[in-house]
Order: sequence, then structure tokens, then C-alpha cells
Amino acid sequence: MAHTLYKPFKKLEFKNKNCFLSGVTIQADEQISVFPEWLIAQFQLAQKPFKLLDESMATYGVIKVPCSAGIAKYTLEPLEHEIQKAFNIGYEAVKNLSSLQLFQWIGKLVYGIIYNELRIGIREQQAGGEDFLLAEGLMYKFGNLQLMLQSLIQPMQFEERPPWTIQIFKVENSPEVFNFRDEINTLTFSLAMNDFGIIACLQDNGSNAIYHEETLLKVKDKTLKPIQFEELIARFYYSNYLFNRLPEYNVLPANDVVYIEAMPLRGLSNKPLFDNWQAKPYGQVLENFWKPWGFTLFEIIKDPENPMSFLFDE
Repeated sequence: MAHTLYKPFKKLEFKNKNCFLSGVTIQADEQISVFPEWLIAQFQLAQKPFKLLDESMATYGVIKVPCSAGIAKYTLEPLEHEIQKAFNIGYEAVKNLSSLQLFQWIGKLVYGIIYNELRIGIREQQAGGEDFLLAEGLMYKFGNLQLMLQSLIQPMQFEERPPWTIQIFKVENSPEVFNFRDEINTLTFSLAMNDFGIIACLQDNGSNAIYHEETLLKVKDKTLKPIQFEELIARFYYSNYLFNRLPEYNVLPANDVVYIEAMPLRGLSNKPLFDNWQAKPYGQVLENFWKPWGFTLFEIIKDPENPMSFLFDE
């Protein structure tokens, strides 16, 4: 029998007494780290600072979510074991993980951060005697992400196409590298470690992969330098910012399976799915990602028609 779908965004209730994934009532000490323990130990992240949206600082080790002990033990731990094993072997093993496994792992991490950000926002608003308000579009996207993560605890089938883009690349990272980024407004994620890199857009119905199809074909099976991978990350982060649709989904529970069907993105609009690519804002994104190499925005967009690139020549 399928679980009842949990919908925390209906009332914007995020309390320690409810499991973040299922909504069941739990004890106060039933929690898990958003960043898995094996990753924290392997890269010594426990005390490493993590900046939140309100500019406050936490550490990777203290960011947690309430989670049923049963779900943690019987659902999340097996997933973590598979991910840990593949990530530590490297690129070839990561490529063999299923798209759903990667989505569940990445989505759990990103949603865990969102969960903590929301709780901070709610607490601050309540302290000021105000109601917490979340933009309708964000509420819809975050709610859909949480819904899709329930594929961890009940049978769920994504019809025709998955709602995400996940790309894996071979990268010449140094052994100590753990380079994580996320942008929660666009649900974009990237990670570099071992000999691979991952870029994910968690709710675009595969559109960013189509948008960058020519680039992806050119780098397919190539080993990238870190500066080249950072350029790819910048391209995806910027394009997902330009993505101007709010994907909608039909959700149909039937015969103990939840079927999720992505609705056509074009809808009633003739407008392209992506706004126009502009050199300056792209260059600003790239400048931020290229900070270790010290390139300035002026250098990057000196020729606006051909911004600096370490992936391709003219």
C-alpha cells in the first residue's frame, strides 16, 4: 500500500516533530545530517563554515533535518552506501549509478539546505510578529522537489522523461578537492571530487541538456581540467537562470504507484524556453567561478561576442 503523499508546503510547517520526508511524527533526537557523515569525515567538513542566505554562518556538520529513524536506517543509509562506494571509486562507477539514484541523493541534499533556510526565515518573521511569506513560484518548485523525493519511500514512476538534467564529467581534480555549490532559487547543483564532476538542474525537464547539446557533444568522453569544468558549471548555472518556465506536473496515485507526468513546457506561450544569453551577466557568473585563477570580468568579456573560454577556441 502506498504512503499518503506528504505536502508540507500547504501550511508551511517545518517542525522537528515531523520527518522531513514522510511527515510522520518522530522523537526530537531523530535527525540526520544534510551532508552525509561519510562525506563530512572524508573531507573534514564538520567545522568548515557554510554560509546561509541570511548571511549567517553555520558549519557543514550542524546542518540537519528531522528524519524518521526507520527511513534513515532502511532507506537513506543504503542509498548513501551505494553513492559513497561509487563516488570513491570514481567517474566510471558514478556513470553507472542510475539517474534516479543521483537525483535522490542530490535532491535530498539540496532540499535539506532549503529546509534549513525556510526554518530560519520562518523563525525570523515570527520573531518580528509577521507571517512568513514565500513566493508562489518557489513554493511550487520546492513542493515538487519534496514530492519527488518521496520516491525514496514509495513506488513512483516518472512518465516519458525525468524532471531533471544530471550530467557527469571526468575531471582532473586534486585528491583533496571537494567543491560543492548550489543555487536554491533555480535548483541548480554542482559537485567536484575524486576524478569526476556533476552538474544538476533538478526541475527543468531536461531542457538545459538540450540547450547545451552542442557543448555536451564536444566534451563527451573528454577529461576536463578544473578550469574547464568550472566554465561548464557557469554555463549551466547561467542557462538555468535564463530558463523562464515553471514546470508543472500531473500527479496520479494509482495501484500503489504514484505516476508523475511532466506537462509540456511551452504551454500557451510562443516565447522561447530560455531568455536571451547576454555576455555581461554570463561573464559575472564565470568571474565568480574562476576566482581561483584571478580572471576579471573585463578580461572575460573583452570581446563580448566571444567571451574568454578554456573549453573552445573561436
